[in-house]
Amino acid sequence: MHPTLEKLLSRGPIVTDGAWGTQLQARGLPIGACPDEWNLTNPDKVESVARGYVDAGSQVILTNSFGASRMMLARHNLDSKTVEINRAAAAISKKAAAGRVLVFASIGPTGKMLMMEDCTEDEMLATFTEQATALAAGGADALVVETMGDIAEATIAIKAARTTGLPVIASMVFDAGADKDRTMMGVTPEDAVAALSAAGADVIGSNCGQGIEGFIPICKRMHAVTKLPLWMKANAGLPVMKDGKAIYTITPEQFASRIPELVAAGANFVGGCCGTSPDFIRSVRKILSAQ
Repeated sequence: MHPTLEKLLSRGPIVTDGAWGTQLQARGLPIGACPDEWNLTNPDKVESVARGYVDAGSQVILTNSFGASRMMLARHNLDSKTVEINRAAAAISKKAAAGRVLVFASIGPTGKMLMMEDCTEDEMLATFTEQATALAAGGADALVVETMGDIAEATIAIKAARTTGLPVIASMVFDAGADKDRTMMGVTPEDAVAALSAAGADVIGSNCGQGIEGFIPICKRMHAVTKLPLWMKANAGLPVMKDGKAIYTITPEQFASRIPELVAAGANFVGGCCGTSPDFIRSVRKILSAQ
């Protein structure tokens, strides 16, 4: 195991952070705008999101770089600023961490479908390598390939991330099928474990897609077929639309009440995804401290 992870995991279950997009929107990010651009135009607001999670008790925080691959930034005509945006993303979170917590930099999907021949594997690898290299240069302690639905894309991203020498976390979205136990491409938890492990991920898991109750069986299934540490970041349930806005109705306390079950199922890293906030992280830390 990578020394960074070994030292971290010796402290027991690790609490990560929560959602970023909704936190940025609460600070004025317009719907449909590019969150990653804020690393250059509103770094103080981005830093305040990161610091909010540090103050709430996160032991690991992510970066504002989920959509900062060249392919995704091109949608906003920002591809020429790819390196600058990613380096800034890592540097901002490192500043907020202030040596108190670790920074695991976020790498999301490219938005391209290999099976539809939107791009080639080599083009995708180059895109992920550029992003991973810039995040590492910005000071990231590890890289998180997250919210992946396609195993092919995930393994390419892992390959790119591994070139930096940093620990690599790989996380899939299970939100399809009758039991919501498959990715949009039909990948099962067992499929994911096999492929992500073979690709060289140091930590594997799931994020987004559904509420925490659905993560418990997924975590159990992954834990049954791997000895690798598991990363689990659930949504605050599923949103309901109210006045044209997506509202998450699960409270921080309700979310945190299921965390012990998730840890018992094998989770080593726990945190939140869509709809969660620093209040969720405070509740998670409180309930784990009481164990």
